[in-house]
Amino acid sequence: MILHIKNMVCPRCKMVVEEQLNILGHNDIQVRLGEVTFPNELTNTEIGIIDKKLIEFGFELLDNKRYQLVSKTKNILIHLVQNENSFLKLTLSDYLTKRTQVDYNQLSQLFSQIEHTTLEQYYINLKIERVKELLVYDELTIKEISFMLNYSSVAHLSKQFKKVTGLTPTHFKTLGNQKRKLIDTL
Repeated sequence: MILHIKNMVCPRCKMVVEEQLNILGHNDIQVRLGEVTFPNELTNTEIGIIDKKLIEFGFELLDNKRYQLVSKTKNILIHLVQNENSFLKLTLSDYLTKRTQVDYNQLSQLFSQIEHTTLEQYYINLKIERVKELLVYDELTIKEISFMLNYSSVAHLSKQFKKVTGLTPTHFKTLGNQKRKLIDTL
């Protein structure tokens, strides 16, 4: 049985979910971003207990296929920005269509209805948060960050950064960690 979980967006989230489910006695599980696979079917009572426990930590069970698809899409985009963006050789629409097996227009429309923002804007916001993170670490130049996140140029990154944050990357860097957002709040 698979349960889909909202707001499970990072390895730390996976760790918390797995830990809490182990405490509840569910040890033989597979935890991935946005979902947990159980070896057996769960009763409604067990699902209710799991839901209550996860809510304590800011997570929520998803029971609607539309919400599950949006959650899956968000997790795909988060993974893309955090791990694979510089290797992206497809357009974002082709990449998402391939990964979700859903027509991009349908996916985009559904995402906008549920999240009240476009897929593209969500993706941009994720990339900008990643830029902020990398700027705070101060290990890469803006040019390296631009390449890493698949921007066509440093100027494009800077323009998009300023449009979203109101600051230039250089000015943000001087402010430090104060202006970063949590990914699950985007």
